[in-house]
Amino acid sequence: MADYNQYLEELLSLAAQQNASDLHISPGHYPVLRIDGRLIVLSEHKILDKETTAGLVFALLGEERKDRFLTEKELDFSYDLAGKNRFRAAVYESRGGLAASLRLIPNEIRTVDELNLPPIVKIFSKLSQGFVLVVGPTGHGKSTTLVALLDLINRERAEKIVTIEDPVEYVFTPDKSIIDQREISQDTLSFHKALRSVFRQNANVVMIGEMRDYETMSAAVTAAETGHLVLASLHTNSAARTVERIIDSFPPNQQGQIRSQLANTLSGVISQRLIPRIRGGLIPAVEVMIATPAIRTLIRDNRPRQMDLVIETSQDVGMVSLDRSLADLFRRKEISWERAEFYAANPAGLKELV
Repeated sequence: MADYNQYLEELLSLAAQQNASDLHISPGHYPVLRIDGRLIVLSEHKILDKETTAGLVFALLGEERKDRFLTEKELDFSYDLAGKNRFRAAVYESRGGLAASLRLIPNEIRTVDELNLPPIVKIFSKLSQGFVLVVGPTGHGKSTTLVALLDLINRERAEKIVTIEDPVEYVFTPDKSIIDQREISQDTLSFHKALRSVFRQNANVVMIGEMRDYETMSAAVTAAETGHLVLASLHTNSAARTVERIIDSFPPNQQGQIRSQLANTLSGVISQRLIPRIRGGLIPAVEVMIATPAIRTLIRDNRPRQMDLVIETSQDVGMVSLDRSLADLFRRKEISWERAEFYAANPAGLKELV
């Protein structure tokens, strides 16, 4: 197939029409869409050989990214399909061939209510300073939730907002706020370098697309300590594991200091999973941890595992445990019991909540 640009456009347009979250292009396989969490094989197309996947990957890359990809062997970037749809592309090598995964970025930024998130998460958009983390596995809507909170600030408050992303996904339309979106490698060299620069950019609110190393985590905590509202995402499974993960990423001689800083700055953690709905589509099950004095004491005293109990017994201040969220979705007939059990932190205890 000579016209790889046309074939690429055809596959990406199909992904958008089918409301797929992802398109996968791998040598030796049919093109594959992910719809509502399930892989759907496009068997009406031909199986992709190495020549075709290479052609599609190079069509995606364009000339300006090609050399960098050939040097680094993997690359993340955003791709604009003729102004109609945006995708987050990850291209890489696989057994000597080239492959790509593309995540469809919805054109509209959806609100907290439209995303079926608990209304209590809106309190995090009211903060003038602090550290708010959105966590969960890959592909479970962390970026979408972060962006919903940031756009709520944009619509309600006059602030200077700086985002640091790899790559830039959703493009904001400034409302009451000024928004500068910075992309790694294009606008800045790294997350922690961009974060250090934020202090001179007169920002009030900072969004970090992903915290990958302790330098970024350290700079994020410092920014929160010095009067900024910092929102970030992290690949962890719960509020307790998030605190452990941040502290464990620091050298042992710095862990006491970061524990104290985190106890002072952390405002809350939103941990989420996207669960297939009975009637189709996906709905989030969400754990919400709010940093009350009890939570801050547990962080300071290095007892993060006890946070689960505090979350479970603090419904009066708006906290939600993941299992309670799952039980609620099951009671409302949004998800099946099998799904609720599969995603539960404590499947045995889930029965008692229903």
